[in-house]
Amino acid sequence: MPKILIVTGDAAESLEVMYPYQRLLEEGYEVDIAAPSVKKLQFVVHDFTDGFDTYTEKAGYTWPADVAFADVDPAQYVALVIPGGRAPEYIRNDPDVQRIVRHFMGADLPVAQLCHAPQVLAAAGTLTGRRTAAYPALAPDVAAAGAEYVDSAAVVDGQMVSARAWPDHPAWMREFIQILRSKAPA
Repeated sequence: MPKILIVTGDAAESLEVMYPYQRLLEEGYEVDIAAPSVKKLQFVVHDFTDGFDTYTEKAGYTWPADVAFADVDPAQYVALVIPGGRAPEYIRNDPDVQRIVRHFMGADLPVAQLCHAPQVLAAAGTLTGRRTAAYPALAPDVAAAGAEYVDSAAVVDGQMVSARAWPDHPAWMREFIQILRSKAPA
């Protein structure tokens, strides 16, 4: 059974981890969650409240990580998923996360990323020249990384599929699964 890797950490958006995790299992893939260490991760719930200038954050699900970043052999996986939330702002600095991302992007393997995940791609030096969606507040960061920000529910750029945040899940996963079925069927 082909394996897919999700890289994340504490404060990842609950829906942005659990939706692709469960959807990819449903498709017949084995899915591993990698994090800074093997432990129970604390996810968060970001919601949108009328009158707020930004999202709100509450404690979300907890879920165990399967493997530490340092122990990941990316050659064992056919695709990569990078959820958003606040996790990307700190996991992006991990040299093993950068190694993992460079492997998938350099080998033209399927990559699904959304929300704040472009921070990880930028830190790995793999966002330059790409087209990507992201949480709208990251548009300047995307441009600073040399990429084109696209305000859309599902942006396909080669093997990479991006989206703005969890409300985009149906379009985002639909496009990603089409790529998976053609490049690495379950």
